[in-house]
Amino acid sequence: MTVAGAPSSGAVENYRREFLEQPQRLAELASAYGTNPAIRTELRKLVAAIASNGPVVWTGMGASYCAAIAGSTLLSVNGWPSFAVESSEFLHYAAGTWSRLGGLILISTSGESTELVSLTRLDSGQRKMLLSNHAQSPCWSAAEIRLPILAGIELANATKTFTNSTAASVIIASEIAGHTWQSEAAKAAEAFSRSLEMVLEQRQVIEEFARGSVNIEILGRGAALGSALYGALCLREMTLRRASALSAGAFRHGPLLDVDATHLAMILALGHTGALGDRLAKDCLARKGKVVLVTDHQPPQHEAGLLAIRVNAAPAGWEGLTAALVPQALTLAHIERQGSQYVREQTTSE
Repeated sequence: MTVAGAPSSGAVENYRREFLEQPQRLAELASAYGTNPAIRTELRKLVAAIASNGPVVWTGMGASYCAAIAGSTLLSVNGWPSFAVESSEFLHYAAGTWSRLGGLILISTSGESTELVSLTRLDSGQRKMLLSNHAQSPCWSAAEIRLPILAGIELANATKTFTNSTAASVIIASEIAGHTWQSEAAKAAEAFSRSLEMVLEQRQVIEEFARGSVNIEILGRGAALGSALYGALCLREMTLRRASALSAGAFRHGPLLDVDATHLAMILALGHTGALGDRLAKDCLARKGKVVLVTDHQPPQHEAGLLAIRVNAAPAGWEGLTAALVPQALTLAHIERQGSQYVREQTTSE
């Protein structure tokens, strides 16, 4: 998959391999969460540990926090108060509320994040529930209810672990809400696999379109907000290129005013709020900005400065999976052309 003449490094090869491995790992996770007796037992224990009279809070750092947003969004849509909170903020400002929550779900792909380790050491009076990719980690040892991410060893930055954490969060939220999810998971995995193939073919077009932009902002709503935050993190870690992310609603309240010809907005216009993303794209174009519009519906008529990338529609609540693929593909194309200095110690296990 390397572009002829493009720089290459171990980081580039690791990222490419792990990007391509995502559909397989996602399918394996969905199958295991539906049929593996040990995992089914842990899911039942988690649901039983959630108190019905309090909000469910999901917490993590980095890509783990981003993945939590899909779970909290799905629960909220189904009438259950639920929020995602960065672990550092929860640890230093809200740990005293833990006993009053319906439940706190910890997400740490490595199981070694300092903030998560500190939370597992607190006496909360509640059972500690963990989603992690590392069964030999401090967090895993301290948790009482433990669910695996099943992403395998990851040597580049988070790709597989974000995808599988997002899917696991949606499954956990579905179990708490009492909804069957297996059929939706199968459809989401199929949409994800087909979408990955499409964005992989278009990655150089996306990178060329984004080239020269001084400011890149990735915008989303609901589950796709988690993908927007993750996408900016992914791009910055692998390319050292400046990128940021906001909810599309927050972007309207101020940041939209400084859009100009140096600005690129990547708008993740998926799910039932997709039309709001279309409108935001037009407003950015009116200010002479460039827009990559990621859509699962018929895109607007082509305009100068607009690149529409269509992905397959995923079931409601699962769009956080497909939303992340375009920033991932942009990252891949960028490092294939310019290389990457990213180095990460192996912190996850099969």
